[in-house]
Amino acid sequence: MGGIGIWQLAIITVIVILLFGTKKLRGMGGDLGGAIKGFKKALKDDNDKDSTQVDDKTEQSSNKKTEENITDKSKEKDKA
Repeated sequence: MGGIGIWQLAIITVIVILLFGTKKLRGMGGDLGGAIKGFKKALKDDNDKDSTQVDDKTEQSSNKKTEENITDKSKEKDKA
């Protein structure tokens, strides 16, 4: 007792279909599916953007270290 059984769900489904009609329900389902796909795509794009930014920062720091090494070596040559 207290829970919703299969018969209650069936009756609610029939009432919803009678109220809205199958075309409207189909359209709402398509809209909901499109919204979910768009949300997932936005999350994926955001994650790709974040990983690209991390890669760019890593590359920039690597370039700075290389430039520093070149500068240090040229200073050593000048001293010699």
